Amino acid sequence: MSVPSDNFSAADIDYDDFRNSVGTMDQTGKRKWVFPRKPKGKYTNYRDYTSYFLLLLFFGLPFLKINHNPVFLFNVIDRRFFIFGQPFYLQDFFILALGAVTSVIFVMLFTVVFGRIFCGWLCPQTIFMENVFRKIEYWIEGDRNKQMKLERQEWNSEKIRKRLIKWSVFVLISVIITNFMFMYIVGYEEVFKIITEGPLDHSLKFLGMVGFAATFYFVFSWLREQVCTLICPYGRLQGVLIDKQTINVYYDFKRGENRSKWRNNEDRKAAGKGDCIDCHQCVVVCPTGIDIRNGQQLECVNCTACIDACDEVMEKVGLPKGLIRYATEAEIENQEKFKFTSRMKVTAVFLALLIGFLGFLMYDRGSMEAKFIKPAGSTFFVKEGKITNTFIYTFLNKTNEKKVLTIKILSPKNGEIEFFGSSTIVLKGDQILKGNINITFPEEEIKLSKQNLTIGVFDEKGEMVTSFETTFEGPFKLLL
Repeated sequence: MSVPSDNFSAADIDYDDFRNSVGTMDQTGKRKWVFPRKPKGKYTNYRDYTSYFLLLLFFGLPFLKINHNPVFLFNVIDRRFFIFGQPFYLQDFFILALGAVTSVIFVMLFTVVFGRIFCGWLCPQTIFMENVFRKIEYWIEGDRNKQMKLERQEWNSEKIRKRLIKWSVFVLISVIITNFMFMYIVGYEEVFKIITEGPLDHSLKFLGMVGFAATFYFVFSWLREQVCTLICPYGRLQGVLIDKQTINVYYDFKRGENRSKWRNNEDRKAAGKGDCIDCHQCVVVCPTGIDIRNGQQLECVNCTACIDACDEVMEKVGLPKGLIRYATEAEIENQEKFKFTSRMKVTAVFLALLIGFLGFLMYDRGSMEAKFIKPAGSTFFVKEGKITNTFIYTFLNKTNEKKVLTIKILSPKNGEIEFFGSSTIVLKGDQILKGNINITFPEEEIKLSKQNLTIGVFDEKGEMVTSFETTFEGPFKLLL
């Protein structure tokens, strides 16, 4: 916690602020329900626009397709995965693993420079809580004071009516969100099928949807901000990653202290008072119930509601805005203007390189995969001076285009391929095809009991699209 000002002593600090640092709990550990006042202002508008855009993406992407493939699909049950319309398979999971590692590094580096901007602006928990469920709550129960009055009053007809309406709407919204979440797992066609055919024909998936909806309802009707303050590991990670050069929402204690109530026509500077008029508006708008004036706290999600509330008050009393603002701790302590430091520039470049590397991996994963495996327990056979092995081939077309393929032996030379059917293989987009072939070599060509064999797969233009290395078995020969 930052010391409020140079002329403050330890005796001037209210240590209740330390004991009550978790805004949703009292000193006994009991839950304190947070009733934040409806925020308004420049940053709130920007966050609303960002949230509406992301909500539009969330509800719209399941219906968008690229080359007849869903934009995003993560069907773990049927092992079907699509990212930006491109099919991904279990063979490509090393790319997703590298992508996960890259994402973790990205989040860490991003947090080092920009703090918890993700939490306040992009996190699904914040978006759904503040821009969906909280707005519905304001609409039904009113702003902060009306909600607190409703909470305190007896269970009369007004309270029962408003609570039943709110809970019913919350359940409905949770069900809608669940249906769209499942569209990212099984596709919108399957979700519509479950809805039209009824739960009895899809009991397992229906129970899963009920479980998802119940979880959503529990999180947004009861758990709420405690997801951010007590459960989410990102908030704890922030405490390790941020330093004095990290951009966060900060209270300018150099300018604000000593805080004192506003009095008209008073020379606050001559009286030794700071610009903070101790109106607590930054506290009552906070969705996690903290006082930003106590310094940087793990519970702060950088939602900027306190910035808008403070700027509104500063404008009314004729003082400069920015008492609470995006800043670094070093900037506040030294009263310097924010500078985009060399460390931030290097970090931004490194983040761009990480994203580019991940994009390259996704793009360069190959359009075709082929395997030639000997059947379990099979061996070679010799006939008329020739040795024959049987192979099971598996072709995987990773594109959306039809491919016409031929198989050729690259090494050793003088090999022959016997097809069980046509020698030309036609593969549809996003298709897996299996079949059998016999490969034969003259007996004198096979020098070892297990000879290295390279098989190439070529397209209709004669260009090799992939190759596979395996072994060709022959009789054991004693080399002298």
